[in-house]
Amino acid sequence: MRVLVTGARGLIGSVLWADLAGEHSLQGVDLRGDRAAGIRRGDVRRRRTLRSALDGVDAIVDLASGSTVDLSWDRVEADIRGRVNVLEAARLHGVRRYIFASSNHATGMYELDEPYASIVAGRYHGLDPASTPLIATDWPMRPDSPYGAGKAFSEAAARYYSDRHGISCICLRIGTVVAEDRPKVPRHYATLLTHRDLVRLVGCALQAPLELRYGVYHGVSANTWRFWDLANATEELGYEPQDDAERFRSESERPA
Repeated sequence: MRVLVTGARGLIGSVLWADLAGEHSLQGVDLRGDRAAGIRRGDVRRRRTLRSALDGVDAIVDLASGSTVDLSWDRVEADIRGRVNVLEAARLHGVRRYIFASSNHATGMYELDEPYASIVAGRYHGLDPASTPLIATDWPMRPDSPYGAGKAFSEAAARYYSDRHGISCICLRIGTVVAEDRPKVPRHYATLLTHRDLVRLVGCALQAPLELRYGVYHGVSANTWRFWDLANATEELGYEPQDDAERFRSESERPA
């Protein structure tokens, strides 16, 4: 499969690049080009960047947006323009599969409620991870920031392009991906998506049948304290994460 990765030189793009290249023919676009790797310099917020980048492409993995939750509304608006540009270019070039790197922050306000607030803070006393209600992707949107609201809009835009133009659109609400590939704060023991599981997730999204016209899925590892539901990702994409953030916890940190 010939795959275009936008934002290919960001953290997630860099994690995916080497592994996906073993199974797919990759080309990339990023604000910082790398000609030797096949990544051209370009900005998806400018339509001309995409005019030739999609020739012969079967699928797009769209990572080209800001990755910090404290983005301003102006920056989020610019990123939304980039999403629409990519989707419109996919339509014009007949690309059949679009994979969008959405975010858990599209529903981040749930983390103010219990038991999620305690789990995020690392306060586990009296809690049983097996009985924690799992936040499903069909629960109402609750963005926690302009960044989260922008991701929610982009999921809706993908739905429009799926229904109106027949593009198979898969939105992945990515959890916590860090360069160190391990938890750094208490919240990460619930939200970590390891590099290996990230590759598994995107690989499953690329291989999913084209009859899957639209779907939203959580991207998280098999963490003991995770509170996002993976049932539809397992059933519809075949995603089965293998890692658990608990393996990084020291004995002194383990919940009583």
